[in-house]
Amino acid sequence: MGSHARPNRIHRTGARIATVAFFGAVLPITAGGLAQAATPSATQTVDENGLPSGETPTPADRSQGAPDTRDQAVPDVKADHAFLLDARDGSQEREMWAGAKADESVSMASTTKIMTAMVVLKHPEWLDRQIAVKQEYRDYVQEAGASTADLQTGDTLTVRQLLHAMLIPSGADAARALADNFGSGDTEDARIADFVNQMNAEAQALGLTGTNFDSYDGISNGDNRSTARDLAKLGQRAMLQPVFADIVQNKQYETEAPAANGRTRYYTWVNTNELLGSYDGALGIKTGSGPEAGYALVFAAERDNRTLVGAILKADKGRFDDATKMLDWGFAR
Repeated sequence: MGSHARPNRIHRTGARIATVAFFGAVLPITAGGLAQAATPSATQTVDENGLPSGETPTPADRSQGAPDTRDQAVPDVKADHAFLLDARDGSQEREMWAGAKADESVSMASTTKIMTAMVVLKHPEWLDRQIAVKQEYRDYVQEAGASTADLQTGDTLTVRQLLHAMLIPSGADAARALADNFGSGDTEDARIADFVNQMNAEAQALGLTGTNFDSYDGISNGDNRSTARDLAKLGQRAMLQPVFADIVQNKQYETEAPAANGRTRYYTWVNTNELLGSYDGALGIKTGSGPEAGYALVFAAERDNRTLVGAILKADKGRFDDATKMLDWGFAR
């Protein structure tokens, strides 16, 4: 018995290493997903106060001592590659605010893994399928300097567990395992190439015209890019998947899997999304970072039966502050 954990560190895809030990317990998962609200039409106009046309602010709207963010035409954020939408009835969205570079295609780092999950979740019947961890998955993480869930060679995890390992600690080893097993081909390289093609086909089907994938985990081969607008829309679609929504809301997740030696392995994975537990109503979604990408964040929160989804790319370490300001501004309007 003992620990298989490696020291905590930040990898270039922006996630801390996972802790692996021979102790722990499974945490419950609760139902998740986007709020479904009866709301005005997406074409409804607002006046200079941020209220529906024809309405006037009440004294409660102008409560003394509280900032009235409806008077701000735009949220006070530093990020230019940023976008915020209101997920009106779950399947539709309304643009709330677009930064100056919301439509510029740039590196997206580990937010790539949102689409990796979307492709996998097209096959919900395989969620309980078991996949053995290959040494090649661990070798890849070490060679690429990628973020890891510290999966141990020979352990057997279900697809559902691998989704947790990919989305919570941003494990590139888990992402590679999924791409290898959900792609078609006679070799690992062929299967992974096919899986990336599936990602691009899904992006095209969703109308993400500023997005291209050449990677399943965000470590680019030269042309792995998206826009803040596209990523917010992708995040909104992903949150319609209950399995996805359940996973990304976890600050920490513990699970167990059969180990290669016949014993039970206990994994503990910690989420790097600082909005979880600190922002009222935060739902997820995914962090990312890298030398070219800077700091990225796709985020969502729910208040008063409204769900807002946003994305920030090419940011600095203040991405969580910017996300907080964007959400506050959006919920106040």
